[in-house]
Amino acid sequence: MRLVVFDLDGTITRSDTLLPYVAGYLARTPWRLLRLLGVVPALLLYLLRRIDRGELKAALMRRTLGGESRAALDAWGVRFVERLLSGGVRRQALSAIEAHRRAGDLLVLMSASPDLYVPAIGRALGFSESVCTGVRWDGDRLNGDLATPNRRGEEKSRCLEVLKREHPGLPTLAYGNSSSDLPHLRLADEPRLVNASIGARRKAARAGITLYAHWH
Repeated sequence: MRLVVFDLDGTITRSDTLLPYVAGYLARTPWRLLRLLGVVPALLLYLLRRIDRGELKAALMRRTLGGESRAALDAWGVRFVERLLSGGVRRQALSAIEAHRRAGDLLVLMSASPDLYVPAIGRALGFSESVCTGVRWDGDRLNGDLATPNRRGEEKSRCLEVLKREHPGLPTLAYGNSSSDLPHLRLADEPRLVNASIGARRKAARAGITLYAHWH
């Protein structure tokens, strides 16, 4: 048995998931579209490197989805995950997940995307556990701020270290696709870089990690 950690966006899925999740919900509630204007200041601050990705992510969720009920977002989450899994995932990624399941490996989904939908994706794909960015609620209403650190970059490394302590003795294998995944891939006994851009490949090569595969 091995501890096998999969990244989500770009590794299992064909693209980012948060923007389609937000856009799909706004399409169902068009009166909220004007709220996108409230994200512009945070976007400008991000481009000026005054805030990080986690703060931009929180601003997007807070401005567009803030105040919505848990029931409404849960209902949309079910539809979103169904749509995503029906056409937005890489077939070879699904084959790899199934192969690890048959081998008896412990599967963990680890993503910077929010817990609004990542755990549901993990359950649908048969992962034993999901580690993702938590989102804050005010009672039954979404606040949108982050309840945990943004699970990206060095924070993913910290999460992988926690997983390794929880499962001592298990060899670790990690899949990722981007430069931000390299910190935690370096900690794995077997790092597997997939679907990577040229820039990510170059950074990975300097870290001693080579491209494993390109999944379709």
